[in-house]
Amino acid sequence: MSVAPASDRPVCLVVMGPSGTGKTTTAKGLATGLGWRFAEADEFHPKANIDKMSAGIPLNDEDRAPWLVAIRDWVSGEAAAGRSTVITCSALKRRYRDVLRGAAARVRFVELKGDEALIRERMEKRKGHYMPPSLLASQYADFEPLQPDEDGVRVSVEASPEAVVDDALHQLSLGPVAPIGG
Repeated sequence: MSVAPASDRPVCLVVMGPSGTGKTTTAKGLATGLGWRFAEADEFHPKANIDKMSAGIPLNDEDRAPWLVAIRDWVSGEAAAGRSTVITCSALKRRYRDVLRGAAARVRFVELKGDEALIRERMEKRKGHYMPPSLLASQYADFEPLQPDEDGVRVSVEASPEAVVDDALHQLSLGPVAPIGG
């Protein structure tokens, strides 16, 4: 991935990938390590989207459009207040990422990648999430990996959550505000 030059604008890290790749765990780890504000993109979905996914029906582009705009606008509001952020968002297609890049922050992506069988196994073990494992195949079918001209990095999720966060920070050339654990 190419990385745009540093800027004085606040940064938004979008932790992306299909459901079950560990976006929330990774994003929380990055936000904690960097001292940045965290948000879960699932909280921006309108009820109709959640109901649809809960029923095992994949979202289409029309369903996702207002959700992506709401995320972009939240990132812009935080950037206007001078705050850098970390947010989860599947951002499965480049056109979705293009909407997010319209925010007033420097938007950088952390693509979480993992074998579909591993992710399915993880999804089957988790409790309390509205996204059923039955929709995983549709997410992988829709997924368009980051392209070389997109500002972001790819991180394997086969390691421990801590190692995933460390790898992302290293690849992004970012580090914690203060040393962790000491």
